[in-house]
Amino acid sequence: MSQQERRERSEKDPDLRSNEVTEGIEKAPHRAMFRAMGYDDEDLASPMVGVANPAADITPCNVHLDDVADAAYEGIDDAGGMPIEFGTITISDAISMGTEGMKASLISREVIADSVELVSFGERMDGLVTIGGCDKNMPGMMMASIRTDLPSVFLYGGSIMPGEHGGREITIQNVFEGVGAVADGDMSEDELDEMERNACPGAGSCGGMFTANTMASISEALGFAPLGSASPPAEHESRYDVARESGELVLDVVENDRRPSDFLTIESFENAIALQVAVGGSTNAVLHLLALAAEAGVDLDIERFNDISARTPKIADLQPGGERVMNDLHEVGGVPVVLKALLDADLLHGDALTVTGNTMAEELEAVDPPSIDELDVDYLYPVDDPIHERGAIRILSGNLAPDGAVIKITGEDHLHHEGPVRVFEEESSAMQYVQEGNVETGDAIVIRNEGPRGGPGMREMLGVTSAVAGQGHSEDVALLTDGRFSGATRGFSIGHVAPEAFVGGPIAALEDGDTITIDIDDHELSIDLSDEEIEQRLADRDDPEPTYTNGVLAKYHRDFGSAANGAVTNPGAKWD
Repeated sequence: MSQQERRERSEKDPDLRSNEVTEGIEKAPHRAMFRAMGYDDEDLASPMVGVANPAADITPCNVHLDDVADAAYEGIDDAGGMPIEFGTITISDAISMGTEGMKASLISREVIADSVELVSFGERMDGLVTIGGCDKNMPGMMMASIRTDLPSVFLYGGSIMPGEHGGREITIQNVFEGVGAVADGDMSEDELDEMERNACPGAGSCGGMFTANTMASISEALGFAPLGSASPPAEHESRYDVARESGELVLDVVENDRRPSDFLTIESFENAIALQVAVGGSTNAVLHLLALAAEAGVDLDIERFNDISARTPKIADLQPGGERVMNDLHEVGGVPVVLKALLDADLLHGDALTVTGNTMAEELEAVDPPSIDELDVDYLYPVDDPIHERGAIRILSGNLAPDGAVIKITGEDHLHHEGPVRVFEEESSAMQYVQEGNVETGDAIVIRNEGPRGGPGMREMLGVTSAVAGQGHSEDVALLTDGRFSGATRGFSIGHVAPEAFVGGPIAALEDGDTITIDIDDHELSIDLSDEEIEQRLADRDDPEPTYTNGVLAKYHRDFGSAANGAVTNPGAKWD
């Protein structure tokens, strides 16, 4: 076929960006490269859709994503697109937890966003299907879609099925807490060994409403993913049906030039927060939603989480606060069940647009999930008879956290604490203190220098919180940090204290024995020091040195912004 005949037969939209590398005589060398990979004339006349795939043998969250990507690829191809798969990195949060390597986790969110942005920009792609497995994949992929503003569909890889131990379902959370139970003498090493061998039976992200499942659920509420796409387990055929359907959907999104900027509004972010607080989602979602909003230019203030949590009850009892996992939610209709309950109670913006081009209300009507009242389950509650009258996320502030701190409420009791603090300069010394059995009721453990810049990388500290919980102190010992806690954390754990210690936040002024006041109902986190005393202590301290002076960690130490604004690194985003 001559070039003229090919041009005449092509029905490719002349406005598509990929024309820059596929159309015209001067692009013969470019087409030759594509032909070397098996693409033909029909492909080259079609929209070019990237499939961003973070598959890796590093974590069970991502080990199966090549198969998920293949299904999405087929969907794109069958719908008349030109699918181009490319890879990016991932970090296993669970495997790096408790080590220096955990500092890489939040950085990986930025690297994922950067790499997907670069490939789709450099190769002149027309659209994207972005796939996520482990925790930071989800926000990283959505950040890339926002930055490029390409027509995009987000696709979750699905969660792992629960394991079984002693006649009950368990997840990785139980293993972490088992470490603390062994240290306290409440569990034998043999039992922990048996639990270790049975907690993770296959592929998929951690099964509770931890960070991965929280962000996957939020992708539906934001409008980035089709309703019902978050809950199918990783190894179920329905997960691959979702992947193929996402591949088909992205062609419609490209053809209608439907971009993230068309549906991401303050209303869609408020929908995401409402879902997060209703299901008891991870505190990490606060950080990631702030980052996504900053990338999108949506003015989302951290205090908005309090406003929405105050009016939105918690209606789902899932791990880590409860016993049930994502698959349990899937079996009764998935995330749309919760969204419908919120919409019917006028707690959701039904007119917010989604990636399908329909509103949230229209999509829920099409899916038609059952109402919670119709379900005979013990982990979903009606809005008018909830587990808790207020949502699970609270933002605390005061002279210890002028820019805010985050806590997730997993129980009704012990919402007030006042007493002396025990200060640790980083995670490992605090973990040693806990493992040696030094924790007592009423302790307030402070872990600082773990913030976005001070860490760098804002480590999650599930090891410490789980060891405390495993020793029976999840509700009577307070932990607070300028770093993060895992989505699997439960109990009296306060993270994201801002400003962080490294930049001279008040947490850097604390000394052993200072009296702290934590009042969850009043959103207070304060220390019994005057402003003058805090300023004098900060003036007297030696300026800290960066932990790393070269390599990738030094780069992100330099570039990270405050946790109060999502710890973003993109200078075009809204950050200080």
